[in-house]
Amino acid sequence: MLKAVTLKEIEKIFEVLDAMGISREAVVIPLRPEHPGRVSLMKNGKLEIVVERDDDFAEWVRTLESRIRELMDSDSPD
Repeated sequence: MLKAVTLKEIEKIFEVLDAMGISREAVVIPLRPEHPGRVSLMKNGKLEIVVERDDDFAEWVRTLESRIRELMDSDSPD
């Protein structure tokens, strides 16, 4: 169980964001993990990434890109 989001986890998240071309300035990562973790768009347009508390972080971060893409696809006007 992850008790706090540290620089180690944030760096792994940034690796995903950098590969996707998403600015670090466009993202909010709370330092308190929650269950379930989630990816959502805030009212100010920033991407909020709440890290999963109970599952393995390495497994969770591997799914982060697909979660972000799914959110972006569902938020796009048709």
